[in-house]
This record gives sequence, structure tokens and C-alpha cells, in this order.
Amino acid sequence: MVLIVMKTESVSRQVKCCKRNQGFTLIELMIVIAIVAILAAVAYPSYLDSIRAARRADAVDAVLTLQNLQEKYRANNTTYGTLVQIGGSAASTDGHYTVAVAGNTAVAYTLTATATGGQASDSHCATMTLTVSAANPRGLKGGTYADCWKN
Repeated sequence: MVLIVMKTESVSRQVKCCKRNQGFTLIELMIVIAIVAILAAVAYPSYLDSIRAARRADAVDAVLTLQNLQEKYRANNTTYGTLVQIGGSAASTDGHYTVAVAGNTAVAYTLTATATGGQASDSHCATMTLTVSAANPRGLKGGTYADCWKN
């Protein structure tokens, strides 16, 4: 019987020993939270920049679609058409840009994509233009920065 009592005492000592070392202290938790906050502060703006750059493809797609519609319209008419005449939409496919046709003559036109909604905070490429003329039949791509047209 004495033997059993001694075993229980040693087991209870082990339990007390191990319970004391379990868990995290408040300092450790605060350090982890600070590290996560610093990582988030660095990563979130980079994430937003990536999203804005990816949405620029919506503007490129809308402008190139309008360019095709203009060329199709011009094949059957003496001038390039307005947005309504060519059957284009004033909004891009995903709705991040509004598009417009300007300066349409017999030999030239300009297509403009302007950022709207959340994409409007993209100051780097808020406006993208494509000017097609006899001198530039493939179109002169313009905007705030030349890399706006790269995907």
C-alpha cells in the first residue's frame, strides 16, 4: 500500500510540473500580433497594386474590342463611327472602366478608357487612350505611363 501512495505523489508532482509550463504569456502573444501587423502593413498595399494592375487588362480588352468594331464599321462606311454607330458599350466587360470614342473622322479616331469605382484609385493608369490615324494605323497607345498597356 505504501508503494501506491508514493507513485501517486510522483505522478501528482509531474502533473504540477507540466501544467505550470503550458500556454503562452501575454508578452509572447503581443509579439506575434505585432509581427503579423507589420507583415500585413507591408503586404496589403502590394496586394492592392497587383489587383489594380490586373484590372488594367479590362481596359485593354475594351479598347481593343472597340478598335475592331471601328475597323468593321469603317469597311462599310466613309468615316469611323461613334460609340452608338459601331455598337459598342460605354462600360468595359468587368465594369472597371468607362470607354468613349472621340475625334472620329474619315481617317482617325481616339478611344479612351477611364477608370471608375475602386479602379479610379489607380493614379498610375487612370486614363488609357488609343489614337488610330493614317500615320499610326495600328494605333498610338497613350496614358499616364507607357507600361499601362503591358499585361
